[in-house]
Amino acid sequence: MKSTEEKIEEIKSHSYELDFGTVFNHAFEIYKKIAINAGVAFLLFSMLLCIIVVGLVVGILGFGISADEMQQFSIINFSPLGIVAYVAFMVAVTALGSPFTAGITKMARNASKNEEVSIGNAFDYYGGRYFSKILVASFILGSFTTLVDVGLELIDYKILGVLINLVVSLLTFLTIPLIIFGNLDPMNAIKGSIIIISKQFLIIIGLLIVTGLFCMLGLFGLCIGIFFTMPLLNAMTYSIYATILDDHENENQAEMEQGENDVILE
Repeated sequence: MKSTEEKIEEIKSHSYELDFGTVFNHAFEIYKKIAINAGVAFLLFSMLLCIIVVGLVVGILGFGISADEMQQFSIINFSPLGIVAYVAFMVAVTALGSPFTAGITKMARNASKNEEVSIGNAFDYYGGRYFSKILVASFILGSFTTLVDVGLELIDYKILGVLINLVVSLLTFLTIPLIIFGNLDPMNAIKGSIIIISKQFLIIIGLLIVTGLFCMLGLFGLCIGIFFTMPLLNAMTYSIYATILDDHENENQAEMEQGENDVILE
């Protein structure tokens, strides 16, 4: 069977076909299997992340933050040291959240293959062989998008920064699946994602827009529902990845290597 690198080279030369309805239906079938477990995991992770972020903000700025100070919270009001601290904070939050995204995507893969799905899957990548690769990829992308956002906001082009970061996020959203399922290193995963998405950009952006609209329906459920609609985005990510690359053999090989490494470590 061809490796992920070989398939990406073929895509680079010849592109590929992607059927909107087939991919969406596949993603929705996966979503129905993971909605509850993934939703609970999203809720728990969001609560934990909020506690950490609030704790850091209070620890740095203190409790006495007035409403006026919150309204004036803008990069242009920061000192050079404050800007550096802000960039570091945003990159760190992005990087630490990426293994969770990987875990939910693995949950989607397990559901697609009719394997066991559990809340614990969401935290599977906070450790193991892929943890460092996920962090490095997230650090690279997070650093780029945050620096672009901050830099353009400082010269009063914030909207342009938002648009650039949106395009970058769309082009690189297959980076994590290419790492954990395709066993690529961070830079090759980023480049591979850009190649794959750019070949069928309009269809993929259409799929993501429809998925995003569905996810937003969760806001009508006292806003808590968003935690249970968000997993469709991960299901869609896996569905797009699996439909394009179809490398189940590579996934199994990676898991076998992971098991061998775990035995050696023990």
